[in-house]
Formats: sequence, structure tokens, C-alpha cells
Amino acid sequence: MRVGRAREAAHDWVARHGRALPGFAGAYFSGSTVGLDAAAELSPYADVDLVLVLDTPRPPPKPGKFRHLGALLEVTYEPWAALASPHAVLGDYHLAPPLARTDTLIADPDGRLAGLVAEVARGFARPEHVLRRCAHAAGRVRGGLAAIPADAPWHEQVTAWLFPSGVTAHVLLVAALRNPTIRLRYPAVRQVLVPGPDEGLYEDLLGALGCAHLDRARVTAHLAVLTETFDATSAVPMRTPFPYAADLRPEARPVAVDGSADLVARGLHREAVFWIVATLARCHTVLAADAPATHRRLLPGFRDVLADLGLHGYADLRARGERTATALLSRVEKTAARLVREGAPTPRTAREM
Repeated sequence: MRVGRAREAAHDWVARHGRALPGFAGAYFSGSTVGLDAAAELSPYADVDLVLVLDTPRPPPKPGKFRHLGALLEVTYEPWAALASPHAVLGDYHLAPPLARTDTLIADPDGRLAGLVAEVARGFARPEHVLRRCAHAAGRVRGGLAAIPADAPWHEQVTAWLFPSGVTAHVLLVAALRNPTIRLRYPAVRQVLVPGPDEGLYEDLLGALGCAHLDRARVTAHLAVLTETFDATSAVPMRTPFPYAADLRPEARPVAVDGSADLVARGLHREAVFWIVATLARCHTVLAADAPATHRRLLPGFRDVLADLGLHGYADLRARGERTATALLSRVEKTAARLVREGAPTPRTAREM
């Protein structure tokens, strides 16, 4: 499917369903498809992210991933209150990138989004705002790694450690004016740092996850664990509500499983580890709640994957997190500040990844 056709499906869904939501104030594209040419082929491992802006204090739970007119869409909601201040948006490393472009707008019934986009676009590349967004991301690293719960189940502790650890990559992507993508953050930050004087820092980013030493065969074995676990989870009737439940449904398999397999096949096996572990931890959170027997049966495979990363328990997560939040993050911030001073490097194409 071409990018343009997928976007047409998103427009159609917003027209048919999004506009009917209480407080609908607009919609825009976000995520990895922002900036892609409409004539380009959409990756079979990608979804189309769109944000619905609702002028209501408490948006409903997000619908997540689903198919519409053949396109895999992922819909989230954002309260208008979060977007009301252009200055605040310019300092938010997730909100600012899609709102710095006019071509991301899907619907804008009263013109408020267009006014916001004009303000954000003017200030987006100004160094003071880029540094604010870098600081926002760095704060997520420190805050998240300081809050790993000691009394939570292992799979929840892993999630609490993994995501803020991965935000170290976002600090650098923000500095380079790149999209702080979620699943593909490590291939994306590799484009920023490799080749060049910061290759050592890139290796240390992977080292903070524990995957710098892994070869393709080991990651392929971990991918097999993920495949079995994902398929078991997607077959479970999910009674417990989780914000990421849609990422574990059968229709999300091309992103969660096949996308990781594609990275391994392309020699980016180490870069695939982040999303393999993230999805495994989420699967076990669901299984522990709604299919405990399956959770117990598959737990040894999950523990083996984490053991390969040098992680056996809470103490390992805390120690690794402390090193990431201090020495590594300090180096990341210095490199980010240099990237901002020097200006963003020219992005390479997806074929060069």
C-alpha cells in the first residue's frame, strides 16, 4: 500500500468516526509516516499514527491499532489543553515534531490547529527550543529510572526500566531534529551517530540495554521466544484493560513480530532487541492477569532473554538504571548539545538504514 492511500484511509476514518466524538477539535498525523512521500510504499511493518484532539478534560481510552480500508491505523487522543500553549508544545519532545508541519493536519474545524502549527513551525529549529526538548527527554530518563518499583512483578519492573533507558536515544534524535520514533529508535539514532566520532557512544547506548555483544543467532533465538509469546497472548481474551492492549492483538503482529524479524534479517539484530523485550514484557503483563497458566509456562523463555542482557532481578535493573541516568546520560546530553550547536545532520534515506 502506498503512503498516500494509507493517509486517505485515515482521513476517511476521521470523517466517519472521529468527528463524532464529543469535543472533537481536530486531527493530525504523527509518528514514522510524517514526512514520507505520498507515492512511497508504506512499510508492511508500519502503522499510520494519527492523533485526535478533543476539547474535553478527560479523553476516553485510546482505541489503539486497527484496520480501516486496508490500512493499519493507530489512533490516540490528546486533550486540547495540552496543545493550547505553543511555548509548551515547543518544549515537548513528542508533541512538537508533527505539529511543526502543515502537511500533518487531517481536520481542523475551527482553525485552532493551523494557528498552533504556524507558531510551532516558526520556533521548532531554534536552538533554545531544541535544548528544551532535549531536557524534557533527559528528564524522562532520570525520572523513569528512579521510579522502578521494587515490589512489582518482574515483567513490570522490566518495562519500567526499559522505556526510560531507551529515551537516551530520543535525546539525541531530538537534538538532530529527527522524529523520536518509538519502535525504531535505535536504527534511527544509529543514523545520527554512525559512522562518525560518536560510534563509541552508540555502542554504549546498546550496552546500556545489554545487547551490544549479542550476535544474530542469539537475537534470532529471542525472536522465536517473542513469536511464541505474542501468538499465545494475542489468542487470549483480554479482560483486564491495558493501554497497550491493541499492540498485542493479531492485527498488530506485522509491527510487533514481523517488524523485529525484518530488522534481524537486515543485520540490525541488536537494534531489534529493544522492541523484542518491550513486547515480551507487555505480553507477560497481560498473561499474568488474564492467562496465568500460560504466563507461568512461557516465563522461563522471558527470563532467558533478560539473562542474556545481564539482567536477573531488581538489583540488576537498579544498578543498570543508575549507570544510565548518571554517566551515560551525561555523555548523551553533551553530545546532544554539540549536535544542536553544529546543526542537524542531513538525514539518510530508509534504504541506507
